[in-house]
Amino acid sequence: MNTPSGEDGFLYELQIEVEAEVTLVETSRPEEAAELPVTEWLFDPTDAEREEIGLRGLLDAVEALEDDSRRGDHGA
Repeated sequence: MNTPSGEDGFLYELQIEVEAEVTLVETSRPEEAAELPVTEWLFDPTDAEREEIGLRGLLDAVEALEDDSRRGDHGA
């Protein structure tokens, strides 16, 4: 499989990075941390949820840019 270059390469790499961050936030299991006493929290579960929402929005934006880029390559 060829790795895209230029702007497509940047978007591809960004998507990989964001997907990795989403996976990391998902595996932190903020819902389980919320059940613990506050003194045992390693992170604020609400912050983790906000981060996941933001990362998913970023991932959607990257995917939209990739789609636009592909259409521009074939459609113009």
